[in-house]
Amino acid sequence: MDSLILLFVCLLTGVVLQRVQAFPANSHVALNQFVIYISLPALALHYIPKIAIGYALLYPLGIAWLGFGLAFLFFATLSKIFGWSRKLTGCLILLGGLGNTSFVGFPVIEALYGQQGLETAIIVDQPGSFMVMATMGILVAATYSRGTPSAAVILKKIVLFPPFIAFALAILMNLAGLQFDVVWDSVFLKLGNTVTPIALVAVGLQLRLDKRSKHFGFLALGLLFKLMLTPLFFYVLYKVVLKQDGLVTDVSITEAAMAPMITASVLATSHGLKPKLSSMMIGVGIPLSFVTLAFWYWALHF
Repeated sequence: MDSLILLFVCLLTGVVLQRVQAFPANSHVALNQFVIYISLPALALHYIPKIAIGYALLYPLGIAWLGFGLAFLFFATLSKIFGWSRKLTGCLILLGGLGNTSFVGFPVIEALYGQQGLETAIIVDQPGSFMVMATMGILVAATYSRGTPSAAVILKKIVLFPPFIAFALAILMNLAGLQFDVVWDSVFLKLGNTVTPIALVAVGLQLRLDKRSKHFGFLALGLLFKLMLTPLFFYVLYKVVLKQDGLVTDVSITEAAMAPMITASVLATSHGLKPKLSSMMIGVGIPLSFVTLAFWYWALHF
């Protein structure tokens, strides 16, 4: 419960700080950079070396990897039909394709399914959502950002992106069976834990719900896709087509129904992909997701 309270406190803090004149107007830029250069690499170095790689990962992993692919197909297709800008398309792919499987997902899953459910949620998040963000997410952000960058420029952005560097190092350590000692592991965990408060304050600093905003239609479409269509896809795929049942399946589908990833908003903002819309996707999506999550929990168990 304290994790959920922290989400709303940090988001509200950012909104309040908009009105504090002593707080610099562009503070969200520095906060986002801290998350990218410090917090996210630390998370990768803490969690990924410990992940046990095996067939048990397939269904939870599908939530992140297939979900992102589904978002890409959905929004890229609509973009071609309706002639959306590259920035808008990239923003919707990132926010619609990456779920908040940890900072919202972990406390929700633990409350609904207990410690066993949390073990599956960690698989969905670390080798799933986090790795998708650090690879395909960066690729989409670089591709849909300003101009039309060459393959070499995109590759350079990916390879030099701090979370990807940490991700690659952590994967090598995992394959080699290496881990950091207890002291360094604790340091990385504490640095990684700053993602939620700092990123949400940054989101709050940018969150402005202008009634005349042209983003509301895209906000509704993005959240409809993330909160309803994505979990519906996995419900049909896992439950109906593949006839899978049990705790792992239920937790995986519930994670598919989580609000957009906070880090996806940071990634979109840092690449100039509709920062106001990405902030609205987080600010509206997180509280709305508690309503839609209740529906999916009912659909899975009654």
